[in-house]
Amino acid sequence: MNILMTGGTGFIGSRLVEKLVNQNHHVYVITRFPKQHKDTEFATYISSNYPVNRLPVIHAVVNLAGESLFGYWSEKKKEAIISSRIHTTEKLIHMMIQMEKKPNVFLSGSAIGYYGITTDMIFTEKTNEASDDFLAIVASTWEKAAQHAEDFGTRTVYLRFGVVLDQKEGALPLMALPVKLFVGGKVGQGTQWVSWIHIEDCVELIYFILQEEKIKGPVNITAPTPQRNIDFTKKLGDVLYRPTFINTPSPILKLALGEMHQLITEGQYVLPQKALDHNFTFQYPYLEDALKDIYVIK
Repeated sequence: MNILMTGGTGFIGSRLVEKLVNQNHHVYVITRFPKQHKDTEFATYISSNYPVNRLPVIHAVVNLAGESLFGYWSEKKKEAIISSRIHTTEKLIHMMIQMEKKPNVFLSGSAIGYYGITTDMIFTEKTNEASDDFLAIVASTWEKAAQHAEDFGTRTVYLRFGVVLDQKEGALPLMALPVKLFVGGKVGQGTQWVSWIHIEDCVELIYFILQEEKIKGPVNITAPTPQRNIDFTKKLGDVLYRPTFINTPSPILKLALGEMHQLITEGQYVLPQKALDHNFTFQYPYLEDALKDIYVIK
């Protein structure tokens, strides 16, 4: 396949590019700084202004670009979080409109924040009404922008990412730091859910969705065994051989991080029902195994 991608130099995107290239697919990565990357036999780095008529027939489009959620959520930051996602998505839709042969599939990023915050509900892709907090607004607005690809018959999938676990990138290094420094423990009451997924399963699931023509609409990119914060932290401490008895009160994080605190102090229980229904096999369905692979088995 020829695949057009945004976010291909980021945390998840770079791993996906590696997977696609290894499978002999050609990836055209849209980036702000194409000259900083070296083209290879199966990877070409282009700017967002690259003429569509110079591209070969594109079979799939993957949209993973967007301003990082990490950082103090000032009004300016929040605007950048939303506008970066909408602008990039609209640009891709415009490029697809110009293509004589439309892509077979469009995968566009989203997040499980779509479902809102709760400690006592279980969400699957059947939940079709977004919550009304900031993260839910970001996710639902992003999905609505991507939905226009359905108008010209392209199979459209919304990748609702949970917490993607990796040793060096994403949220896990921040979660592991206090544990490594012997000051780790539950956050607040510790009852908030962490719907997580190992980076390798994340990439494999995206690749699976690219090829599985029956999958469309929202797909939860999470493992099938969410954990409460207190249990997640305990298992992380066990793998790192560190105690986890120093608790962090929620008010401290709210004061230090502002509204962004909800990424840490709140969560939701999300199941990857579509992945399970289509017989996707998780290599790391259990947190202990995922953490051991990340920190021990190398």
